[in-house]
Amino acid sequence: MVQSVIVLGAGMVGVSTALHLRQRGWDVVLVDRRAPGEGASFGNAGLIQREAVFPHPFPRSVSEIARIAKNRSVDAVYHANALPSLAFPLLRYWWNSAPERYEAMARAYAQLIVTCLDEHMAVAREAGSTDLLRPIGWMRLFSTEAQLEAARREAEAAHRDHNVGYRILDGQALAEAEPHLLVRRAGAVHWTDPYSVSDPHALTTSYARLFQTKGGRMATGDAATLARAGAGWRVQTAEGPVEAGQAVIALGAAAGDVTRRFGYAPPLFGKRGYHLHYGMKGNAVLNHPFIDEASGFCLVPMRAGIRLTTGAEFARPDAPETPIQIERAEPVARTLLPLDEKVEGRPWMGTRPCTPDMLPVIGRIPGQEGLWGAFGHAHQGLTLGPTTGRLLAEMMGGEAPFIDPVAYRPERFA
Repeated sequence: MVQSVIVLGAGMVGVSTALHLRQRGWDVVLVDRRAPGEGASFGNAGLIQREAVFPHPFPRSVSEIARIAKNRSVDAVYHANALPSLAFPLLRYWWNSAPERYEAMARAYAQLIVTCLDEHMAVAREAGSTDLLRPIGWMRLFSTEAQLEAARREAEAAHRDHNVGYRILDGQALAEAEPHLLVRRAGAVHWTDPYSVSDPHALTTSYARLFQTKGGRMATGDAATLARAGAGWRVQTAEGPVEAGQAVIALGAAAGDVTRRFGYAPPLFGKRGYHLHYGMKGNAVLNHPFIDEASGFCLVPMRAGIRLTTGAEFARPDAPETPIQIERAEPVARTLLPLDEKVEGRPWMGTRPCTPDMLPVIGRIPGQEGLWGAFGHAHQGLTLGPTTGRLLAEMMGGEAPFIDPVAYRPERFA
């Protein structure tokens, strides 16, 4: 008997999950209000981050917390009216970032990350989109020799423990690698493993097309209409109601809005981010994505131009867009590169779905037979989409998971 499933959410995680289930013979309907890849998967730094074996911890130093509290930085801003609702998850995030707890979480995080290149390439080859995966890595630039030395030690640890590839560039080597960089830096860590995606939206849509060519169906619908239908599930779509034996919630930051209706309220919180593209003056080029440590934002060469991506903005889900980080970052970016005019009239905004323990939710939703979750990937939804899709598909089909899924079990937040 063919098993059937509704996958809610057509970002990289949802598309990858739908594809892996379809490849295993499931009857799959992928449902979203928008076309594939138009949510958080659309706007990011476009990196498949094989080097990101250490998740982002909450700042631990008093000076760093005080800097962010002033709310004048480029890398992190907040809306004061959002803090009451964020207090509990952020406090747990801070608590989990203590060294004795962070170490175990980082190990669980790393076992997902180390798979990402192979899992993406396997899908991209079949989807015909390997040209979007540029094996150029990315760079982190440092202003002082002391910063560069500290980064070298961290890179050595990542290489020793997780076989992460890197090279250290001094100031001259950095200038040769990026001849149009306008500033002089002490050097950089070049993470050599990651793929830089020239068009993240195109990559997600190519995976969605592969899903359709394999017989998967797509429908426009609202995840808020998900309801029990006998022993299975039903959701309303533009073509009418769709029913299936099982359902997967892969809705990113909006996942909790749906799961709460079924008794599961994980402490998700969102980090909003913005991006904007720029041209380059004359014949200037940027060869590698980079973050300048002194500036706190990312500049990435993409099809659409040089993408400036911001750090984190903490705001209420219904708060209007406030791209103050773009406004703060753009003048600084123009001191780093010879940027020309903006490509778009306004910045794009999306929300990264985060959990207090820095690990995604992957598995069966507690107390709900046939309901599964795949969300909470924070900054790494693009990186971990195919890995998550494969892992969840194996779990749903009763296969032996290729990664131990215990650390990501939804019931840890039950």
